[in-house]
Amino acid sequence: MGKSKLIIAAAFMSMSLSAFGAGAHGDEHKHGASVEKVGKPGKASDVSRTITVAMFDNYYEPEEISVRSGETVRFVVKNEGVMVHEFNIGTAAMHKAHQEEMLVMMKHGVIQGNKINHEMMEMDMGDGQSMKHDDPNSVLLEPGQSQEIIWTFSGDGNIEFACNVPGHYQSGMVGDVKFN
Repeated sequence: MGKSKLIIAAAFMSMSLSAFGAGAHGDEHKHGASVEKVGKPGKASDVSRTITVAMFDNYYEPEEISVRSGETVRFVVKNEGVMVHEFNIGTAAMHKAHQEEMLVMMKHGVIQGNKINHEMMEMDMGDGQSMKHDDPNSVLLEPGQSQEIIWTFSGDGNIEFACNVPGHYQSGMVGDVKFN
């Protein structure tokens, strides 16, 4: 399973970055009403359970998560791969918009294969935007790093967790959030 996905990811990574179509920031990815489609940051005191998510090169374990609408879950996310990976909770449309932002981060040297240039994250992109990756529904991790997200789910489906580093989503680094 992993070998063919790695080959596909390598092909995407070796393509010209312009082939992915660098674009402006999509409002569908973060802030306001779009994030509310999938939930909101949760409180530690409301956590009903903890789910450990391991990120490998280019898949997650587990590959699917079941939740209840209104449930608050603590995710302990660890990057077990050799490349930078992301765990991002959103809809397919949110991921598509975020992939454009991640492409800009890669083009500007913020994401560098197996490391993150944290100084570059502070770079001013205009209109008060930076390349900070600090949304409450997402973590971006170097190999060996781990971090937690506490999230309260809303809605009734069409939610995924995904890695939006260029080429990773396309190679299959995406999982479903199922509501029960």
